[in-house]
Amino acid sequence: MSSAETSTRIVLIHATTVSITPIKVAFEFQWPEAETINLVDDSLSIDLNSGTVDYRQIEERILGLAKYGERIGAAGILFTCSAFGQAIDKAKTQLPMPVLKPNEAMFEEAIRRGGKIGMIATFGPSIPSMEKEFYVMVEKQNASAQLDSILVEDAMAALGHGDLETHNRLIREASAVLAGYGTVMLAQFSASQAAGDVEAELGCTVLTSPHSAVKKLHGQLVDRK
Repeated sequence: MSSAETSTRIVLIHATTVSITPIKVAFEFQWPEAETINLVDDSLSIDLNSGTVDYRQIEERILGLAKYGERIGAAGILFTCSAFGQAIDKAKTQLPMPVLKPNEAMFEEAIRRGGKIGMIATFGPSIPSMEKEFYVMVEKQNASAQLDSILVEDAMAALGHGDLETHNRLIREASAVLAGYGTVMLAQFSASQAAGDVEAELGCTVLTSPHSAVKKLHGQLVDRK
């Protein structure tokens, strides 16, 4: 264990409580030496979903959370809710440390693999921004990839009621339409808990946001030192 790893504080910013356990598991498995700090504002998801709050206010709140992370000594910041990509991009420009959007590391892995890529989402408002982010990255990398998304809306509600078994079953059943795809991504951090079920159903590579993000952060903050 290196001193760099023992002193690395990562601030995790959540817009829903169901993302906390999946990212905790990913850090315990891939980077247990990191010190993780959780900041939660679940009103962000509520307000975005309602459509009644001006997005500029959402951006200000995202930046405020990130700035707080900076003040408490974050070496890196990871947002765990996939619906706020534009706001996170703006916050990145005002912070000195690595700031990751929830899915950028997973998208990078998927794009490197190329071909037909499926994405399973459990939070509908996240899909347009994620698809836009994906294709911007494809263009920047001059790559060739096709993305098809599906929504499993009831899965998030099941998880919110503590029913992980139903959450995972619904995702597995819905994933059947992606048979034949080379890579499938699970869009939400919370959906990563169904990765084993989807792999069993499809027999293809299944990527999850938490594990890809932890791997990238470790590379940025530890491996390159």
